[in-house]
Amino acid sequence: MSLQDKMSASEWEARCQLAALYRLIAYYRMTDLIDTHISLRVPDQSEYFLINQYGVTFDKMTASQLVKIDHDGNIVSDYDQGKPVNVAGFVIHSALHTAHTYINCVIHTHTADGIAVSAQKHGLLPISQHALKFYNLMSYHEYEGVALSTDERERLVHDLGQNRVMILRNHGLLSAGETIQRAFHEIYFLERACQAQIKALAGGSELHYPTPEVCERTARQFNSPAVEPIILNAWNAALSLIENQKAEYCS
Repeated sequence: MSLQDKMSASEWEARCQLAALYRLIAYYRMTDLIDTHISLRVPDQSEYFLINQYGVTFDKMTASQLVKIDHDGNIVSDYDQGKPVNVAGFVIHSALHTAHTYINCVIHTHTADGIAVSAQKHGLLPISQHALKFYNLMSYHEYEGVALSTDERERLVHDLGQNRVMILRNHGLLSAGETIQRAFHEIYFLERACQAQIKALAGGSELHYPTPEVCERTARQFNSPAVEPIILNAWNAALSLIENQKAEYCS
């Protein structure tokens, strides 16, 4: 019996989608060796979520290498026993999944530009269209060391609030979404906004800022219900970039 035959069709599909997302994060060079994590709630078992088997690089992730755990970090399926899970990844992700039932996917990255912006006192500046997507919709969480303590979970939840994205000070970036497509869209735009900011500041010239009115209008445009089809189309377009890997990641 294959691993696919040991679970529901919806869980297997979720595993395939999450494995694809891991590979897309690698494709867009948002990885950090074997660190950082992406989690996805199991569709037909909302008390469980999937996370990566620690030690597998994102570009090699497959559906069968993901691990189903509960909100206390326990591996809950016989077919996942023996797969290591990173404690820090569990702490950050379980906090948000537990507190908000609408959060189904969480992405955490350690990119050079994301870390750089996280270390800048002013945080993300409203200097690009990508950044304006998050105007007045950005959260920050102070660095507390490697996230090994479950005590930090309450503060992570409080700091995120109702936003979908958060900059972890001196650490990296985080996005959360109702769907895997939404979480990917958020982290992609946040990463690009950070890249643009680091380059703009490196230029040394005085920066130009849009008016607050324009910033607010742009944020509303990005967060209109009309963008949902765009988010789905963007996800499908990204998947087409790794289409030749589908048989491998969905295994």
